[in-house]
Amino acid sequence: MSNPQSPKPPRQPLMDPLGQLCADGKQAAEYLWQVPKDAAVRQKILEILSQIGTASAKQGRTEMPRLAEELKIAAQATPSPQQVEVLVDGFDRLTKLWQAAKSGLL
Repeated sequence: MSNPQSPKPPRQPLMDPLGQLCADGKQAAEYLWQVPKDAAVRQKILEILSQIGTASAKQGRTEMPRLAEELKIAAQATPSPQQVEVLVDGFDRLTKLWQAAKSGLL
């Protein structure tokens, strides 16, 4: 029998188009661990970041568009493990900002 005092698992907000862009971007960035010089994936990441910047600005968010612009610079940098890590971490941050806004914290 389960303990009624046990903490509830955190609830994930329902996925909307902005959340899906964050998830797709992270997946593309993680792919770069395997093929760091894949120009098509890098272009896809740039497009996703542009869409995130536009969509989040329309929602009145300020941090997400700024972060998306910073990540565009990283996406255009010379492929390296550090550059891929910056992109993956950046998409994690974008996802957390999206989740916080969806949950009403921001």
